[in-house]
Amino acid sequence: MFNHRHLLGIEGLKPAEITALLDRAEAYADRARSGTAPSPVLAGLTQINMFFETSTRTQASFELAGQRLGASVMSMAMQASSIRKGETLIDTAMTLNAMAPHLIVVRHPHSGAVNLLASKVDCAVLNAGDGRHEHPTQALLDALTIRRRKGRLHRLTVAICGDIAHSRVARSNILLLGAMENRVRLIGPPTLVPRAFAALGCEITDDMQRGLEGVDVVMMLRLQRERMDGGFIPSAREYFYRYGLDAEKLRAANPDAIVMHPGPMNRGVEIDGTLADDINVSVIREQVEMGVAVRMAALEMLAAGATAL
Repeated sequence: MFNHRHLLGIEGLKPAEITALLDRAEAYADRARSGTAPSPVLAGLTQINMFFETSTRTQASFELAGQRLGASVMSMAMQASSIRKGETLIDTAMTLNAMAPHLIVVRHPHSGAVNLLASKVDCAVLNAGDGRHEHPTQALLDALTIRRRKGRLHRLTVAICGDIAHSRVARSNILLLGAMENRVRLIGPPTLVPRAFAALGCEITDDMQRGLEGVDVVMMLRLQRERMDGGFIPSAREYFYRYGLDAEKLRAANPDAIVMHPGPMNRGVEIDGTLADDINVSVIREQVEMGVAVRMAALEMLAAGATAL
């Protein structure tokens, strides 16, 4: 059972709620692979997508998820909206609320903006990423990918590598993996891995070899240069030499370790391109596939909760 009006973050979700959402998403993933069409459980409902930041995977998968479930989906061009004319986020929320949508999906560059919007509308709101705060559906699709490949989602050792400081994906994954009793290691230069994350139960190291020893999952992160306002790394070439994942560094992990990346990838900076394409270890394409299934499950469960109110 999923007893939440909104999905604003992983924080606050119980392990049973995470499991219930993943179970539903897995059913959708299996249906998609078998070519079985899902039931139009969102028929007659309206879904509005508001992306204040550009997105490929997240926006496309939310659109597909809503359409496959029968919702009327409208994706607003926020760069051409009244926001550009000076309208506040609260005024935008009130305007949308007057249109009586059932579901709103929001990505915003500022942390907390999605929570603010959710407090001003009467429908369910899904956080598609806000600033450095959270990206809950990314963590859920990562979790589903891990569970399908490893057969479980507990008592694993997971290394999250790279730009932790600017990553909402990292924060959501840390919260989810911790809730499911996994061991989490953060690997990267001190400028990109704040020591404050130790308070969330993470192990922190700037030594890639040591950090990857015995891990079951290696999750690489994109260098988010658009959020950097200083010299966080000496150069892309030096960064790849020390922290970019290649076959040689991966040998320190368990022989059956899997490699993940939320995308978009900077090949030759965070990860070697050949390794990223190696289907024997890389689950990056499967992450994209699971994204649609997870977002279908989230939309359905939130819509069910909203109509029950």
